[in-house]
Amino acid sequence: MKVRLSTRVFFAKRTFWYLFYYGFAQHLPASYRYQPLGKFAKFCRAMACKRLFRRCGQGVNVERGANFYTGWEVEIGDDSSLGIGCMVPFDLKVGKDVMMGPDVIIIGENHEFASRELPIRLQGYKHYPPVRIEDDVWIGARAVILPGITIGKGAIIGTGAVVTKDVPPYAICGGNPAKIIRYRD
Repeated sequence: MKVRLSTRVFFAKRTFWYLFYYGFAQHLPASYRYQPLGKFAKFCRAMACKRLFRRCGQGVNVERGANFYTGWEVEIGDDSSLGIGCMVPFDLKVGKDVMMGPDVIIIGENHEFASRELPIRLQGYKHYPPVRIEDDVWIGARAVILPGITIGKGAIIGTGAVVTKDVPPYAICGGNPAKIIRYRD
């Protein structure tokens, strides 16, 4: 009986914070210093994410409009941020000091399409390992990261890049598909 009650309480709390984030906090203004209500908005979103994510470090900033589905498996390190309008999978792994620009899209799974007999929409999804973003990474606005990718420590992903392969540590990548432009010295 105790297990059932504690499970219900757990799901009731998660449901409350889920509704709080998607019904209220997600729509508050951006947390820029000069934005009225910015600090309040940042506080509300952080409070919800600490209760929704598997692990949420200190000083995390989740911006206006960020979408992480249920967030059950999201792990995000200290002083990292999800930019305005980001869309990330429910199982994303983010290290410390990661900056994400606005409208970054990280894809966690993809459609199966092997059979020509069935429409693609009926073939289900192909699951990949979680996308991993290591420490001290900067991801530019509107970058797209495909499923199963690992972005190495200290890497920079340029604005609008489409990352189709793992990125080595300290690489600067850009383009579609993203290519290594050079390394940070």
